[in-house]
Amino acid sequence: MSSWQDAFAQQTRACRALGSVLTARVCDALARIIASDTGPVGQRVKSWPGDAGPGADSVPLRLCGALHALTMTNRAPALTAAYAMAGGVQLDLEIRSAIQNNAPHFLEWLEYAPQTNEVGRSGPLIAVAWFLGARCPGVRFDLLELGGSAGLNLNFPHYSLANEMGFQPSLAEGELSEVRLAPLWRGTPPEPAPLTFGTARGVDLNPLDPARDGFRLMAYTWPDQRDRLGRLRAALAVAGAHPPVMERDDAGAWLAARLAEPVPHGRLVYHTVAAQYFPETTRARIETALQEAGRHAGPDRPLAHFSMEGDGGEGAALRLRLWSGGPPRTWHLGRADFHGRWIEWQAQEES
Repeated sequence: MSSWQDAFAQQTRACRALGSVLTARVCDALARIIASDTGPVGQRVKSWPGDAGPGADSVPLRLCGALHALTMTNRAPALTAAYAMAGGVQLDLEIRSAIQNNAPHFLEWLEYAPQTNEVGRSGPLIAVAWFLGARCPGVRFDLLELGGSAGLNLNFPHYSLANEMGFQPSLAEGELSEVRLAPLWRGTPPEPAPLTFGTARGVDLNPLDPARDGFRLMAYTWPDQRDRLGRLRAALAVAGAHPPVMERDDAGAWLAARLAEPVPHGRLVYHTVAAQYFPETTRARIETALQEAGRHAGPDRPLAHFSMEGDGGEGAALRLRLWSGGPPRTWHLGRADFHGRWIEWQAQEES
């Protein structure tokens, strides 16, 4: 379990590794400010009852979201100016002032876990769809996303991914999307293959509504990463035309119920940087539900499970399992940056 000091140190390193110099500086400044803050915000952080670290309650990013929200609404002009200077010597002073002058605002944001619904993770999802389309031609797949936040990555068939030949048409419309993902490819991307999609549903303990909660999603996105903010704006616009269907439930219980529903076609279950937040009982129930449904899968109604999750290595590991009658086939597809900045595509099937 991370202490609050460890949480800020870990988050500072993570932000720096993921290319956000400003957010790294903000986290570093927050650690110093909270240490000497005897007010309600400092007391709340220093008495945090759970794991404050990045892989658990993410307390530093709760405060970062609160700060970014102030700059987005210009409620703290001097803080906004310090952000525009990518930090500067005034950063500590303006953060301290913002916390002292807006304590109820920070206390409210501390009650909610950060949810960015990172759209860059749809890059690996589209690549997996291409890969799956080549192995299951003509099969329709319903989408089931676990830990889907606002469901923006349920809309990945409506986004465009660039490969070595440039941006490819979206799988759903067959034309270029306003959401255009251009990761750095390490290795040869899979050949684009058509894949037909049916329904798309997701689950989260606290599902957000893109129309209602778009501002919150923007606030949790790091302010100096304008490409991410641009993708998020475009994805929110797509969600206006294609509202994601998100349900509030435990991912394990929800998936077991969904996979128990008989269907005459395929299903793709997926999660991206979400499993680390699932309790062990939830992870176990997800695996049991997949194994049970996999026993009833066949060539005309296959079951696929894709995960993009951290495993201690660089970025996240990409793994695909496919049940289509008999034992599942398993591929290690490579790795990807947590924000989708790069994809190392190295598809290898387990023997």
